[in-house]
Amino acid sequence: MTAGQDAPPPVRWLTVLHDPACPLCRGLTAWLRGQRQLVPLEFVAAGSAEAHELFPGLDHDASLGEITVVGDTGEVWRGHHAFVACLWALADHRSLARRLATPAGLPLARAAAFAAARIRAVTKVSASSCPSGECDVPG
Repeated sequence: MTAGQDAPPPVRWLTVLHDPACPLCRGLTAWLRGQRQLVPLEFVAAGSAEAHELFPGLDHDASLGEITVVGDTGEVWRGHHAFVACLWALADHRSLARRLATPAGLPLARAAAFAAARIRAVTKVSASSCPSGECDVPG
């Protein structure tokens, strides 16, 4: 930032767009809700009417495919950046978020987000082909 420029407004809350039909997403949402939050997290179903109403300019198809976080300031984070943003909002994980946001840490965040996306894809296929929830998850 150069002299004369205003600092960006602080982020007062984050909205996490999640897939309530995804077991991994439900687990992550429950975990996030249970953490001490420095920045409040709100949760909205990705692709829902509420999401479309709140964020009319957002690519909602993309938010169905990967974690998306929207700040009250209008910033949008997807994938591993969204994962880091969620950690940054948490009192006990902000220092980890700062480390993951560095050039050395981003590959780790990217790998975690990729692994989560892979697990999500597998569990989503499993859940849709096995409504009872008693089927084996393919490796």
